[in-house]
Amino acid sequence: MARLPAVLGTDHLPLAELCAARLDGELFVIDHAWAPVDEPDHPAFRAMVLSMRSPRSLIIERMSAAWVHGAIDDAPTVAQFCVPLDARIAVVDRPRTLVREVRIDDDDIVRFGDHRCTSPTRTAFDLLRDPSLDDDVVVGVVGALQVERPALATALHERLDAAVRMPHRAAARRRLELAESGRRSARDGDQPSLTR
Repeated sequence: MARLPAVLGTDHLPLAELCAARLDGELFVIDHAWAPVDEPDHPAFRAMVLSMRSPRSLIIERMSAAWVHGAIDDAPTVAQFCVPLDARIAVVDRPRTLVREVRIDDDDIVRFGDHRCTSPTRTAFDLLRDPSLDDDVVVGVVGALQVERPALATALHERLDAAVRMPHRAAARRRLELAESGRRSARDGDQPSLTR
């Protein structure tokens, strides 16, 4: 008998069976999928979950990528994907799924098996420049991405310095500075006082 994948959908089992397994405590619902209750929560698992929303191999990006990398607790309501400009992909018409064409290098993509996601650096870079997002949200997510990646801030400064004629550059720099100062404050607050 073939082993079922770690993330299930109605392509794998009928909806009634998935719901029954959830009621029996064997599966739980995550985003638009079901998974065994003992499945570990790691980036590859989250990438599999989000890929259930896309009909083809797309690149997970922005807030969806932030969820994959562990910077936010819940998957965004609207899954965000991108494709390279030269991909020549038809329009993806799926509910609560957004796909955009971007210029992206292979170095900006990390792979989790068959699933692709923007790297933490590219994810933060895209979020810093996104004018549709609230500053506090971006600062919090970029700060969370930096927690386990101390070199991320330097990589982002270099990337912003190298970008020529980039829209929203000043806002991106301000947001990055706020994320760094917030991270420093949190780190310093965790340190015991040396003056006592």
